[in-house]
Amino acid sequence: MHELVRTNDLILLGALEALLSAANLDCLIADQHISALEGMIGAFPRRLLVRDQDRRRARALLIDAGYGAELRDE
Repeated sequence: MHELVRTNDLILLGALEALLSAANLDCLIADQHISALEGMIGAFPRRLLVRDQDRRRARALLIDAGYGAELRDE
């Protein structure tokens, strides 16, 4: 799995997940449960993951949609 984004912003994650889903790219939001347990102090951000074979397409899609600044370095 390839990590695209790491954030505590639930609105951003929802938007990115919707974009990927609309492009038929499967994704996983990791660390949701630990983030919920620790509250909203931000110690454990959620991670948006895609399959390794989809990473280039997913990154290009998010850059084209204006979310390039949110992407983790490769």
